[in-house]
Amino acid sequence: MAKRRSSLGFLGMFGRSGDLRQLDDALRAADLHPALVPEGVKLTIVNLMNDRWPNEPPAGAYQSVAQLCGYCVAGRQVFEQANGREPTLEVERRIEAALEAGDSFDAQIVLMTLHAKLINAEVVEHYGLTAE
Repeated sequence: MAKRRSSLGFLGMFGRSGDLRQLDDALRAADLHPALVPEGVKLTIVNLMNDRWPNEPPAGAYQSVAQLCGYCVAGRQVFEQANGREPTLEVERRIEAALEAGDSFDAQIVLMTLHAKLINAEVVEHYGLTAE
């Protein structure tokens, strides 16, 4: 099977690839406007997803990634106000598990938001995150 390819479009002539559109929709659903996330970061996210799921991501994968990214960018309070208590607790469990695992898919997403300087300062402080 051919590998999926992501595309940002070109001069308005070619459209964005489906995976980027799905990520944009999932970011909106997590109350994070896609314009707040640079295109390079979104492209990195879908490429990480392509590496993890070479054929097609499972149902809910975009939502899950968008929630993790949204929490990192918005911080706990804003994320919880928009998404509720249970999704917030679930994302926090995922971040804690990612920190324990060290090199996991979720850890890569968190690290990417840290390196892109998108991550909320309170999230950095709460989890003691550093970029080395």
